[in-house]
Amino acid sequence: MSGATPLERLDRLSLELGIDLWLKRDDLTGLGFGGNKTRQLEFYFGDALQQGADTILITGAVQSNFVRSAAAAAAKLGMQSVLQLEERVPDMGEEYYSSGNVLLAQILGADHMSYPEGEDEAGADAALHARADELKAQGRKPYVIHLGLNHPPLGALGYVIAGQELSQQMQDIDAVVVPSGSGATHGGLLTGIALEENGASVFGVCVRRDREKQQARMNTVLQKLADLLDINAAPLQDRINVLDEALPPGYGKLSGMTHAALKKMARTEGIFLDPVYSAKTFAGLLHLVTVGEIQPGQKVVMLHTGGLPALFGYQNELTNDQP
Repeated sequence: MSGATPLERLDRLSLELGIDLWLKRDDLTGLGFGGNKTRQLEFYFGDALQQGADTILITGAVQSNFVRSAAAAAAKLGMQSVLQLEERVPDMGEEYYSSGNVLLAQILGADHMSYPEGEDEAGADAALHARADELKAQGRKPYVIHLGLNHPPLGALGYVIAGQELSQQMQDIDAVVVPSGSGATHGGLLTGIALEENGASVFGVCVRRDREKQQARMNTVLQKLADLLDINAAPLQDRINVLDEALPPGYGKLSGMTHAALKKMARTEGIFLDPVYSAKTFAGLLHLVTVGEIQPGQKVVMLHTGGLPALFGYQNELTNDQP
């Protein structure tokens, strides 16, 4: 990507919530419908090109923004993409499997494979390596973007830069609210903010695991990221703050709380959120305001991670009788 993404003040929500609320528009990163994954993919594709790769293999949920963005990056660079789609979200309708990110990846010319489990990162990575071995036998030069924690979090480096970018764009931020899933965005942003000596509280809203499991994951991500940067992880780990009130009923599933947050943003500011990440992030932000963790008058930035194509995979959920 080129250039910084904009900050947008949410005037009506600021007035309603009694805070100074801003949106960091990483939905506008520009590549293949945008989103936060573009920042991460810059580092993976840089490494892949350095190794002479011609094919990218990556895994994610059926409506994954990461795999769709990877397919777009591969197309732009003249590479082939192999997308492994995991069954992470049960009981979804036909449109979940055929529209949104799935449709876009097909238009981009990606090859698809399936993995039957959604909570087996090591197994999913192993399946990609097995496919990579088949491609090598055909004379291809594959590169695997790993999901599991036993690999360096190269993508998190993109959000170290984003944290520094945000700190330079705006001074005296009191709180930053981000989704916390793989930990790459959350961990990178926290690290970049810390490197700029910015004291803002960074709240990670759990979108895939409960608070206890995500806390442990973030400790690991920050240690591995600190190792890449050759810095001390302990001060970063001391700043981990995760909340899981917006997580139920689980990854990729809408609750009344998340559905209400999605509609509030659309109907108050004319901005769409996605049901998997950014709507849960905003629901978490609203919870923080309600319980007083974010106090009246504070300057707050929420990271908009994009993912808007997934809205079309959730048509049935979004047109039911929830608020």
